Amino acid sequence: MDFMFYAGPTFIIVITTLMAAALIRRGLRIRQAWNSGLTAEARCLRTYTTTSGGSGDSSVHTTLNHVYEFVARDGRTIRFDEPHGSGTVLEGDYVTVFYSEGEQVNATAHRPSPVRHGLALAGILGFLGVVVVFCVGFMVTYSQIFDPIGDVFFGTDDAYVVDEQTGETFPADQFAEMP
Repeated sequence: MDFMFYAGPTFIIVITTLMAAALIRRGLRIRQAWNSGLTAEARCLRTYTTTSGGSGDSSVHTTLNHVYEFVARDGRTIRFDEPHGSGTVLEGDYVTVFYSEGEQVNATAHRPSPVRHGLALAGILGFLGVVVVFCVGFMVTYSQIFDPIGDVFFGTDDAYVVDEQTGETFPADQFAEMP
């Protein structure tokens, strides 16, 4: 029974940590593209929307995605898909993209806004941190509250003896050794 009260929060902590790592990795890729100083003119090949939610009482959330293509400085043609694009960019439009060179090219059509981006990342990571702290606090509180009750119902392996003269408590195996 106790396993459930430790496994659930542990699972939530693992998922939260993986989400935080993915957010940090994505943020670093975008920042690397902005800081590289490389720009190119890209053509919007396609726009599409994705929806999520809408089951039960939840609201529907729609995300606008764009597919861009550009030629990097080394001559490679790069095509990338970017979510949360501007609603004013249509198929066939040309936009400026920021990218970084390397084996894997990181590119974005979002304008550089490191402060806004950093504050948003800090806010989301702060919320995920609160979730982790809550889960750890839940597990610690559960162990402190229900371990003594478990001893009452299931007994304890530890036996203690109280010395009547001094009032001290000793484990039973140490008391047998005393003169």
